[in-house]
Amino acid sequence: MELREHIDELMPRARADLADLVAIRSVADPRQFPPAECERAANWVVDNFAQVGFTGLGLHETSDGSKAVFGVRPGTDPSAPTVLLYAHYDVQPPLDEKAWRTPPFELTTVNGRWYGRGAADCKGNIVMHLTALRALGPDVPVNLKLIVEGSEEQGTGGLEDFVTRNPDLLRADAILVCDTGNAAVGLPAATVTLRGLVNVVVEVQSLGGELHSGMFGGAAPDALAALIQILSTLRDRAGNTTIAGLENEQTWLGAPYPPIQFRADAGLIDEARLLGDGTVSDMIWARPAVTVLGIDCPPVVGSAAAIQPLARARLNLRVPPGTDAVKAQDALIAQLHAAAPWGVRVSVTPEALGQPFEARTGGPAYEALASAMRTAYGREMTTLGQGGSIPLCNVFADTYPDAEIVLMGVEEPQALIHAPNESVAPSEIANLALAEALFLQRYRR
Repeated sequence: MELREHIDELMPRARADLADLVAIRSVADPRQFPPAECERAANWVVDNFAQVGFTGLGLHETSDGSKAVFGVRPGTDPSAPTVLLYAHYDVQPPLDEKAWRTPPFELTTVNGRWYGRGAADCKGNIVMHLTALRALGPDVPVNLKLIVEGSEEQGTGGLEDFVTRNPDLLRADAILVCDTGNAAVGLPAATVTLRGLVNVVVEVQSLGGELHSGMFGGAAPDALAALIQILSTLRDRAGNTTIAGLENEQTWLGAPYPPIQFRADAGLIDEARLLGDGTVSDMIWARPAVTVLGIDCPPVVGSAAAIQPLARARLNLRVPPGTDAVKAQDALIAQLHAAAPWGVRVSVTPEALGQPFEARTGGPAYEALASAMRTAYGREMTTLGQGGSIPLCNVFADTYPDAEIVLMGVEEPQALIHAPNESVAPSEIANLALAEALFLQRYRR
């Protein structure tokens, strides 16, 4: 196929593009990295999409201070539908750089995969867009719009607010949200559901200050032990999330996630058991899941024989489709207060909230994508859930109720997004670039 051959020829350039992007430390947190790095990434996007025919490209400041790149490219057929291409140029921080086997901001090839922070999430998707458009050249029948945001990983809502304030600017018939991925390398999929999220910080106080554990231990309440007891009520012995008023027996009706594959993808140690009473698909796509993201308490090294007066934890609750995130937040906060032992003082600060999402499928965009994926991969496209959250999808759905929202991308499980040693399979960039190019050729209203 001529188009596939063209993409194969473009893959060295795709690697060079990704190397340039990965080298830009675009973490959208000025406490950790200079804001100028994000601006560098945004300008890189402007420069490179100008080369594939986009005009009116510019940086639009959003309400959280981040800058989104927007541009347009008219199609060869004025009556053709409009497709909005989405990605984000900001990345997660590298976390513990000692845990990386390769430099996090230097694209490195190991065993055929390309390693580096953002290689998959989401700079790999930016490169996928570019590769598809370079392969098509001037022959793009649909009208295109581009939006690449700069604070997705921070969850501060800059682009969500921008969409609601500028609805006509981003209006489209189909929206390709390229920030998810396939079930595995070589297994094409569209993501059709996303869990929402609730983030809170819970603080427990029991004393006015630290006390000697020998002199006061046994009668004086320990804030850290109280916090541990509160957190223990959020899961049962099987690992099911147990929050009063929150259903936890939903089932997933789509493609299954084989336990053996999940164990390998997650890197479970041999002795570790899978959590919950449901299938893997049930637990990660259809049911709520609470995670303790962090705890403020004394580290082991340097700790004293003292009763702790204060302890805090940051919690993340994933909310499945069919459950309202506000009600889930209320239920979580109520349980944290109700579970407090010994009369300790508990305060809970909401930090972030996003509703779950379920795509409307079966329209011409999904039909065109299924056809394109079948050609690109040589097998049928499946549909998946996604345990992560993309609140922007709900904003798109509310603002453009007639648009088809398609979630796809290069971020399959081996990519280890948000973790050390993030990587991308070059074949996923190539196959998805081909699928996107074919989609843009085949999509009609």
